[in-house]
Amino acid sequence: MADKSYIIKVEEGKAAADDGKPSTGPVYRSSFADNGFPAPVPGMESCWDIFELRMSVKKHPDSPMLGRRQIVDGKAGQYVWQTYKEVYETVMKLGNSIRSCGVEKGGKCGIYGANCPEWIISMEACNAHGLYCVPLYDTLGSGAVEFIICHAEVPIAFVEEKKINELFKTFPNSSKYLRTIVSFGEVTPEQKAEAEKHGLAIYPWEEFLKLGENKNFDLPEKTKSDICTLMYTSGTTGDPKGVLISNCSIVTLIAGVKLLLESVNEELTKKDVYLSYLPLAHIFDRVIEEFFISQGASIGFWRGDVKLLVEDIAELKPSIFCAVPRVLDRIHSGLTQKIYGGSILRRKLFNVAYSYKFGYMKKGFKHEDASSICDRVVFNKVKKGLGGNVRLILSGAAPLSSHVEEFLRVVACCHVLQGYGLTETCAGTFVSLPNELSMLGTVGPPVPNVDIRLESVPEMGYDALGSTPRGEICIRGDTLFSGYYKREDLTKEVLIDGWFHTGDVGEWQPNGSMKIIDRKKNIFKLSQGEYVAVENLENIYGLASVADSIWIYGNSFESFLVAIVNPNKQALQAWAAENGVSGDFDSICQNPKARQYISEELTKIAKEKKLKGFEFIKAVHLDPVPFDMDRDLLTPTYKKKRPQLLTYYQSVIDDMYKTTANKPNA
Repeated sequence: MADKSYIIKVEEGKAAADDGKPSTGPVYRSSFADNGFPAPVPGMESCWDIFELRMSVKKHPDSPMLGRRQIVDGKAGQYVWQTYKEVYETVMKLGNSIRSCGVEKGGKCGIYGANCPEWIISMEACNAHGLYCVPLYDTLGSGAVEFIICHAEVPIAFVEEKKINELFKTFPNSSKYLRTIVSFGEVTPEQKAEAEKHGLAIYPWEEFLKLGENKNFDLPEKTKSDICTLMYTSGTTGDPKGVLISNCSIVTLIAGVKLLLESVNEELTKKDVYLSYLPLAHIFDRVIEEFFISQGASIGFWRGDVKLLVEDIAELKPSIFCAVPRVLDRIHSGLTQKIYGGSILRRKLFNVAYSYKFGYMKKGFKHEDASSICDRVVFNKVKKGLGGNVRLILSGAAPLSSHVEEFLRVVACCHVLQGYGLTETCAGTFVSLPNELSMLGTVGPPVPNVDIRLESVPEMGYDALGSTPRGEICIRGDTLFSGYYKREDLTKEVLIDGWFHTGDVGEWQPNGSMKIIDRKKNIFKLSQGEYVAVENLENIYGLASVADSIWIYGNSFESFLVAIVNPNKQALQAWAAENGVSGDFDSICQNPKARQYISEELTKIAKEKKLKGFEFIKAVHLDPVPFDMDRDLLTPTYKKKRPQLLTYYQSVIDDMYKTTANKPNA
């Protein structure tokens, strides 16, 4: 029986034009939008409307909105909550204080720090007074905070206590624009002196709230087309780009996500609880928290330390858990380590339970019906480890490995969904659906508020009109951004005739879900003239369970590919034990036998997937340290920074080419 399709065609495809424009596939949208896209709730014109008196505050005044763990004698206790009404009252005070500093509608307000109640309160004050909320964050690279303040011309910034001294490093350039700093907590006398030396006012949180006490500024009228957020995105090259996001983008997205969840019987209610730890400076977390606020649900904040995240989860007991693949990879590694580090009996019990439950899921059973006895006896501990109440895990920002997604779908006793979106599309554009196992390894069908089409990429051999449609993913709809701030040239490059060109290459699946297979620009030519679509190859080789991550390199002066591999620690150590290779993980990675083993495993995958000869990897280097942001090898959304990877590993690459080229079969 053919898979049910979750998309409907709304326009036919077009053949390649005489002027050189490539062919485009048909336009599709979610089958949940067969009667048109859902309109936002009447009266919801702006992000302020999501929260204020007519909406969440009026409907849920006494519901817990923002929570943080109480610290008593240095120990973290229970979550202490502010209600919707209490948050509203603080937001109104804060807004008056901002306005008393001379910041008017359309002004820029920076927010710099880890997620906390003050972050959301500052954001809501921006929403109330029609200000551009401008997240500042240093993971974009050194100098990024200074660049954003100067580029966006930010006059006021709300700053986490421990980030104040970091902000001072942007002086004197940023002090041409920045006039006021507000701490989320206290301010030291030294910090006050430093700010005043540069002509700035600096306030502790409570003192700043009193600044507008006797003032009552009218809230300006806000429209859908008004910009609510100026969010800078990480690029793999060049300066960060300022993405202009309108009220319309966010309220449209919320309407689409609401319809989607209702259509699969997973609607959000005021009883839902969310753990806020993914950066609010990124669109993924920002829109999720806006959605929670729209439904009167609760948001609890982590303590800002990844080592304490599991403790915070156990205390908060969230019902929805959002994550980036890096976090889910850690959960997967931790669980497999426990399973394979246990007794043979325990391991066997787990494997039998896993195979039994997954077998029934493959037959079409819902995860909760596939094997309740396995859930109770074997997998319940995993559920408890996530607090015991999680009903939905959503992964976004980067691709999630298929084997990790499958594993979590079986053992986590909840839905595990993978989504796709960009800052420019206001995050959620595709998301996989609950209990649809055929969507494993895909990002699912479109959310019901966008139109999608593929555009052929002839130079890479991708045909949007082929029997298996492949091409660059293009998106149309009201969730799209309003342009790049002060960069109309860049806007025109990606926004053409109402279609946003993502640069990502996708492949439609028979069920209407999308599989990301490549990146349009990640293509190079080998010396024999063969083109290599490197991201597609990395996805294929990434199927090898021995590799946690892989970066493949080639250039037009060489005839073959080489790779840097982050091996899977458990897999490599298990192989070493079986093959008499001694030493710790670092020394095993340096062992030529280990390199040969990893090479052979990658070759098996290449043969299994019928790759062409020039797509085989001829040499590998094993790095025990995962690619990271600290070495500037990844963007904050875990995309590989290829120029930086080349710079970092240049001597290793040169050595691999030198030694491998001399081998007879290279």
